[in-house]
Amino acid sequence: MGGIEDSEPPLKRVKVPLGESESYKEDSSLTEPVSGSFGKPMARSLSSQGDGETIGSKGVIKRPEFIKIITRALYSLGYDKTGALLEEESGIPLHSSVVDLFMQQVLDGKWDESLATLHMIGLSDETIVKSASFLILEQKFFEFLNVDKVMAALDTLRTEIVPLCINIGRVHELAACIISPSKYGVLGHSGQDIVGATSRSKILEKLQRLLPAAVTIPEKRLEHLVELALDVQRDACVFHNTFDSELSLYSDHQCGRNHIPSRTLQMLQAHSDEVWFLQFSHNGKFLASASKDQSAIIWEVKEDGQVSLKHTLTGHQKPVSTVSWSLDDHQLLTCGLEEVIRRWDVSSGECLHVYEKAGVGMISCGWFPDGRGIFSGMTDKSICMWDLDGREMECWKGQRTIRISDMAITDDGKRIISRCRENEILLLDREAKFERLIEEEDVITSFSLSKDNKFLLVNLINQEIHLWSIEGDLKVVSKYKGHKRGRFLIRSCFGGFEQAFIASGSEDSQVYIWHRATGELLLALPGHSGAVNCVSWNPANLHMLASASDDRTIRIWGLDHVQLKQRDSQGNGIAHHSNGRT
Repeated sequence: MGGIEDSEPPLKRVKVPLGESESYKEDSSLTEPVSGSFGKPMARSLSSQGDGETIGSKGVIKRPEFIKIITRALYSLGYDKTGALLEEESGIPLHSSVVDLFMQQVLDGKWDESLATLHMIGLSDETIVKSASFLILEQKFFEFLNVDKVMAALDTLRTEIVPLCINIGRVHELAACIISPSKYGVLGHSGQDIVGATSRSKILEKLQRLLPAAVTIPEKRLEHLVELALDVQRDACVFHNTFDSELSLYSDHQCGRNHIPSRTLQMLQAHSDEVWFLQFSHNGKFLASASKDQSAIIWEVKEDGQVSLKHTLTGHQKPVSTVSWSLDDHQLLTCGLEEVIRRWDVSSGECLHVYEKAGVGMISCGWFPDGRGIFSGMTDKSICMWDLDGREMECWKGQRTIRISDMAITDDGKRIISRCRENEILLLDREAKFERLIEEEDVITSFSLSKDNKFLLVNLINQEIHLWSIEGDLKVVSKYKGHKRGRFLIRSCFGGFEQAFIASGSEDSQVYIWHRATGELLLALPGHSGAVNCVSWNPANLHMLASASDDRTIRIWGLDHVQLKQRDSQGNGIAHHSNGRT
């Protein structure tokens, strides 16, 4: 792209090696003959394994706890007979007889008996005992009121609930129910099911959450442990780039490099000059590109991943420097270099409006989150907002932007972000009228905002990319190095699963990809024959990346294990399929 004085940053995660246990091969209990059905031989094998206090290769899993958690899961899944059978066969009951009695008494509404049994469980924390007693007595109180036994309810409140000396605010609310029974609804009770099984079951659920885990195994404890294990494996996977739905319990999860886009699947050759900018739509179904040839192109991403030309947008009298998608992806803004902004209908390719200001050119463009207006940086260093019909709504004068500048706005519409000086980025709070500055030692060339609005990716002229946290105190949290930048404006982007990767163009004709959390350079992708000016990662397809180059082409990158059918170049000369090399 045209020469300027600017550059880029880095990021990544810590990879925790996952050991592969071979202990199951050495376990003699599994070398014994096992019946093809789940009959007696299998049961004896399991029993022989459980003679010790612990199970597992590392000896850290307590056998009784393990069995109780499995039993709890079986009951939660509705396999009551199987759960009862496991309790019987293992000799390890899910709950003690005292806890079972307590739970049954609650379900039967035997409040006085349940209070007595509660004290027999042996809880050492008096706070828990009082809180559990409060829940039981509160239910007793409501059930008395529900059958118009007002004096009995009042006696429960005075002689049993109040002496607990806890939840004073709630006690006042209960007292109000005696004066006005309509307070039931305020407290979340309809009165219709005060004494029903559903209400008592809910009280029991609250009690189970309150009591220590060793007394009542938490609901869905096994699911929680499995989810934690999957989280650890996912976070330890340096190349992780798959949706959670693709994780499996059958084997340890680990992605390879082939889960990151690294092979050219298509070359798009419709521009007649350098391609300066490109961006996927929010839904990933379209790609827009901007070129020095004074045009922009809307490309359509088909369901099979093929990209084809949809509309060529002409009308600008200068090179098109940037584009911006509306939130619903129905419209597109294109900005001519120090010229005008045009708004286009994506479906028809029709120009809907031209935004201009006498004597002033536009240098950037963007949408307000509600889609009702647009904003732009101006050549007079101001930032202006318009409604869709072109009426100016706000304008911030002064050193708000510079002649070559990116802009962004947070999803809540409250903060506008703009490069205001060579080494400074302005964070302008529109409501609080408050400004903060990101200051770098070197010249800033471009930046991009993360999807969660919490981070800013800042490209620098010194061939570094810095990741800034913009929530709370402004600070650099990671740096990325390795790409080349000397004379041109090079852009980078977030991408992949949960935006776990950073991609960037480079003047050495390659695309660079780093791991966001650790800053490790993962891949350098050759293919282009000119400087790579901009990259964009498809937000809906983790395995699709696009790059724009001075060689007048756009490359669509995908997974390297994809087997492409050999196809001849398309007759219109727009899209060519490639094996990843020029």
